[in-house]
Amino acid sequence: MQHPTNVVFLNTASLSKIVGEGNLGDPKRLSEVAKLLRPDITDTRALVLFELKPDDEESRGEAREQARRYLAALNEVVEPDKKLTGGTGFEGSLFLEFENGGALWQLSWRTPEPGVTLYRWSYRRKKPHASWKERAAQKEEELPREEIAQHGEVAEQALRAAYDKGERPKGFQGQVYLPADCR
Repeated sequence: MQHPTNVVFLNTASLSKIVGEGNLGDPKRLSEVAKLLRPDITDTRALVLFELKPDDEESRGEAREQARRYLAALNEVVEPDKKLTGGTGFEGSLFLEFENGGALWQLSWRTPEPGVTLYRWSYRRKKPHASWKERAAQKEEELPREEIAQHGEVAEQALRAAYDKGERPKGFQGQVYLPADCR
């Protein structure tokens, strides 16, 4: 969203598609296994890649290894002036308000090392008649896994709708508060 003219591929695009449609080189040079790999975020204009994982040490190591593997496969076949690196400076947060103020979730993310972006969900307890800004200032608590599982799919759909200016998912009664510079 911060770079609307860039060509960005999300984890639904294979390395074959990224190399070909991103005009990086010849996708036929990728191995059969590498053709199928799907990095989380690849920006073929800025020539950076990010692997997203939950914010814990085990996931951080997994993200580091995956980013390394994706970059090695890509850089083996791209044109010399189009080598990719692990992206940096990708951090921020946003809020989702569910149940008309009954639940306030925060999604925050940070990039502690090139190519590795870690995210975490937290929430604020219900506070009747408080604005979302007042609730956002409350102490954050770790969001229980059961609640993430229960509302996670709707949260993802609500975020996509907010960014794409699409329709809210059925059953979502609340708001999505995006960073000011994302539109």
